[in-house]
Amino acid sequence: MTKTDFSEIQMSTPAYEAIVIEYEQLETSWRAAENTDECRQVIHDWDVLERRLSTWENLVDLRFNQDTSNAEYKQAREFSDELKPRLTDLSVKMKRKLIETPHRNDLEAAFGPQAFALWEADVLAFDPKIEADLVQESKLEAEFTDLLASAKLSYQGETYNFAGLAKFHVASDRQVRHDSNVVKWQWFADNLEQLDRIYDEQVELRTKMAKKLGYDDFVGLGYKRMKRVDYDQADVERFRAAVREDVVPLTRELRRMQAESLGIDRVMFWDEGIFDPQGNPKPQGDHDWMIERATEMFDEMGGGLGEFFRLMDECHLMDLKNRDSKAGGGFCTDFPSFGLPYIFANFNGTKGDVEVFTHEIGHAFQGYCSREQPLADYLFPTYESCEIHSMGLEFLTWPNMDKFFGDDAERFRQIHLIQSLLFLPYGVAVDHFQHLVYSTPNATSAQRHEMWREMEATYLPTRDCGDLPHVPMGGQWQFQRHIYLLPFYYIDYTLALTCALQFWVRSRADMTEAMESYVALCKRGGAAPFRQLAESAGLVSPFEEGSLREVVGQARKFLGIAPD
Repeated sequence: MTKTDFSEIQMSTPAYEAIVIEYEQLETSWRAAENTDECRQVIHDWDVLERRLSTWENLVDLRFNQDTSNAEYKQAREFSDELKPRLTDLSVKMKRKLIETPHRNDLEAAFGPQAFALWEADVLAFDPKIEADLVQESKLEAEFTDLLASAKLSYQGETYNFAGLAKFHVASDRQVRHDSNVVKWQWFADNLEQLDRIYDEQVELRTKMAKKLGYDDFVGLGYKRMKRVDYDQADVERFRAAVREDVVPLTRELRRMQAESLGIDRVMFWDEGIFDPQGNPKPQGDHDWMIERATEMFDEMGGGLGEFFRLMDECHLMDLKNRDSKAGGGFCTDFPSFGLPYIFANFNGTKGDVEVFTHEIGHAFQGYCSREQPLADYLFPTYESCEIHSMGLEFLTWPNMDKFFGDDAERFRQIHLIQSLLFLPYGVAVDHFQHLVYSTPNATSAQRHEMWREMEATYLPTRDCGDLPHVPMGGQWQFQRHIYLLPFYYIDYTLALTCALQFWVRSRADMTEAMESYVALCKRGGAAPFRQLAESAGLVSPFEEGSLREVVGQARKFLGIAPD
């Protein structure tokens, strides 16, 4: 295993003029290539350059997220935002040459057709005419990230960021849940003008870019940017319809069960995240204790997870503690020149720490398994496939949850499954909302908030926001960072969850087989599109008729809910 400490991972800031010279040399070699082997060598040399630039970009982005108040990190992020479109231009010009080469058939035989499908998507998603727009888009995204990271939320005499306040949202005391939510959403009400302004500018900007590239609206461009090469908007619409038909009715029953368990008449917005009157189970130790338990868990699971996790820990490739000025959320990034991933999260003492942690380790393990792939484009698959690895590992770790929750492990498993089922309608609501936004880009901010209320009525029919500020007027979506930062990246979670739930079903029948299939899927990386990857792991595509009914039926049985 590669043993490089995070402190040793350094990458000098690239000079655009020097990168241009490197690309000119590549193009000269490409023009001189007379056979497939010579073409492959040029592609290899280009791939080394791409990995180096990606490593630099990811380091810059990680450091900014680790401390959004650091002036040096901000300046580096701004420089990266300015440079990236120019680097993309150079990369896309190279990709255009690759997809137009007379050696394409032989190169597809060598690398697989997926690379060419991805490169074609990139070519259709970029033109130098949108360079300045991309820089502005990055600035707006950084502004949103910085705005949320700078929030100071006063509650019970202390000051918290969003991650720190979150533990009160799942307190056993209902008044605490309500009052802490008031604090959270009052911040959004107080900052509504700025939040709406940022998103207004993003929608206008993204629509302008789409039209410059010949698309009717940003929906088409958004799909290309997400590199969706083997399914389209019609497939997604059918999946959303299946969620409405097969899952939304179940969520009504789950919310009724939740209300009965909590001893309340109706589940209100501030109750949605808690499922037991004694409070949700919590991990029984701090950060260091959890790392020790995770080491034991992954050692026992096998498949290379134990050795991999020890590498992540010993080489300091995880940043999991919440702190001031640290961006919210969790993610996995990578440093492809070193063959190493990195995970970022914000522990806050809730069960979510275990969920986010195992989720991001799933991403990181897949990336590490794929580090020998011949192309940087194959290190990770497209997002909906990536999320199978993360969500799949959440379920495959179920038998080891006793290590974190002790006697509460079974309660955790029940709640994790319930919340996964409840997430499906929410996830497709976010996706449907974005389609509405970008298909009607001239809508006002107020109209967008109304669109979200329509989504809640359709997919989240039991939601009642009561007297909370901001959320009753259709504002909850503004806390969903993906909507601002990664447009159309959300349906991916629901597609992957449909597959991950299949891993859950299989693991209950034969854990050894499920783990072997999971590890094999991780090793394939991004060498195939979503449907092919799912099929290769014996998973039924979410786009297939009835794909949700089987897992929903198994979930009903596990939770003791009668078939509908």
